[in-house]
Amino acid sequence: MTTSDPSLYALVTVVTTAGIVACDGAGWRVGRAILKPIAATGFVCTAWAAGALDSTYGRWIFVGLSLSWVGDVALLARESPGLFKVGLVSFLLGHLAYSVGFVARGIAPDVAMGAAAALALPAALALRWLEPHVSKSMQIPVRAYVTVITLMVLLAIATVAEAGNGWIFVGAFMFYLSDLAVARERFVVSSFWNGAWGSPMYFIGQVVLALTVS
Repeated sequence: MTTSDPSLYALVTVVTTAGIVACDGAGWRVGRAILKPIAATGFVCTAWAAGALDSTYGRWIFVGLSLSWVGDVALLARESPGLFKVGLVSFLLGHLAYSVGFVARGIAPDVAMGAAAALALPAALALRWLEPHVSKSMQIPVRAYVTVITLMVLLAIATVAEAGNGWIFVGAFMFYLSDLAVARERFVVSSFWNGAWGSPMYFIGQVVLALTVS
């Protein structure tokens, strides 16, 4: 391996993600705070090493991953509503960046419309589940976030239908699922199990997206 080998950086993310889950299980927040930025840096570097800057699609994915890095750092301060909103906006913009990348790569419009219809029900159910637990000041941001992440997934489906590479959908859907764990942790009930499956789903999903730029 060389420092330009994306698999090296991907491995950094995978190993540190396992460390994050272990720290959560031990209740060691300092360890989590150290490892989470390293894991996020790993997926950003994975995209860079895989040649993200060499294509329009890759550059948008790189922007999305970088915004996710900002969101990861902001969400380290769990008790800060202000930083939580910064993290929420960063991830929302990251999803939009992914969406633009998918459109730039090419999408099948008819598939996009079908995916939108199919994903409307899960989005509505997620909002119905969350809204009793969300303060009035957060309801609009949460609705906007659910809308944008749903858009991102349906465009992932549409670009796979148009131009191939099913790993794009895999990465996007893993990110989508991981956000359910974040929402449950933040708004519904705090539990080790939210992160135990949500963190691997998120970080590995980001690595998968990072590798699709090559």
